[in-house]
Amino acid sequence: MAFRFVHTADVHLDSPLRSLALRNAELAELVGDASRQAFVAIVDLCLSERVDALVIAGDLYDGDQTSMKTARFLATQMTRLHQAGIAVYKIRGNHDALSRISKQLTFPETVTIFGGRAQTVLQTSGGLDVAFHGLSFASPKAPESLLPKYAAAREGVVNIGIMHTSLAGSPGHDVYAPCSVAELQRHGFDYWALGHIHVRNVYPGAAAVVMPGMPQGRDINEAGQKSVTLVTVRDDRSIAFEERAVSIAQFERVNVDLTGTLEWAEAVGRIRTALEQGRTAVRSRHAVTRLKLTGTSPLSWSLIRDRDLLLAEAEQLGELIGDTWVEKLELDLSPHGSLASESAADPIFELAETMRADTRSLAFREEAKALVLRTLADLPPDAREFAGKDAAGLEEFLDRVIGGGAELVTARLKAGGSQ
Repeated sequence: MAFRFVHTADVHLDSPLRSLALRNAELAELVGDASRQAFVAIVDLCLSERVDALVIAGDLYDGDQTSMKTARFLATQMTRLHQAGIAVYKIRGNHDALSRISKQLTFPETVTIFGGRAQTVLQTSGGLDVAFHGLSFASPKAPESLLPKYAAAREGVVNIGIMHTSLAGSPGHDVYAPCSVAELQRHGFDYWALGHIHVRNVYPGAAAVVMPGMPQGRDINEAGQKSVTLVTVRDDRSIAFEERAVSIAQFERVNVDLTGTLEWAEAVGRIRTALEQGRTAVRSRHAVTRLKLTGTSPLSWSLIRDRDLLLAEAEQLGELIGDTWVEKLELDLSPHGSLASESAADPIFELAETMRADTRSLAFREEAKALVLRTLADLPPDAREFAGKDAAGLEEFLDRVIGGGAELVTARLKAGGSQ
């Protein structure tokens, strides 16, 4: 008989909402609970597939959490696995290295949490001996490779390594326990169950090296279907694995070209078609979309001015389609070409050009930047990322805000003033 296990990582249970766009209370509740529901789906998968083990390669928690609600939730899920005879092998990553929950909770004896020293645990099932090798982060930082601390492969058994690592580096991820795929494959293990990078990657070679990605996205920057990996060790010790979707809510970008639209109803119709097509492509129960409207249209001024009404229309369309949410509306619209060419003598456009010239001045930009920095200083740390994570991100934020402000004023004047 084969030995089977589910490999996951980066669940980030009860991760705080990072998007200020989620002002819809129902949407915020959905996204806020999605990581927990995804973990339930993982446990359900383990039970339905009757696997032998669940491997969690770090960052089950999101940080130094003390919530007893989270503790009770985890205890319930681990008990479900225990009662089904499914072992759990878990390491701590950079986010849950210091989690109080991981140190205070008492789990069933079928749950192994690897410590700060490399450890090997042997499990026999289905006529196969499988050695799980694991090592947790002792602190939130791991600037050097952890691979030398892992034991050598055991002879005559299937060797599974569990590691939280950024590998050779990945955009958007800090460096943690760096090592190369080639180094992992030379170590002699049969399968490396990795964690840390939130995008799924499979590296074929002498050993199967799998980064499963996270099972549930938390904002638009973690868009797309999220999953876990179901691994099968055959009687001949060969390994097969497959991706299994578990995410409850799937973030997606939906672009709508409004070029040539003349009536508001026509624009809404195109939005509906795009949302319906997007919903069809989403495999998760909920589709959480960021709607971007582009193109040239005489309606552009009205759409920019009344974007709040347009957003309300889009949200209502999502309700009609079912399990479809609009978390943000972005506009990149311009007036019809013929109108733009006729506007040279229009005083509104003359004013618009003057505003654009002012906003491009260094003095204006520095004043705007100072205002943003003062605002950020008054906000809690977890609410500051809307203006970018670094200096370059702040400059991009200023480009959007300054440019958008001039367009909004022009739109209100052109469409007949503010309402």
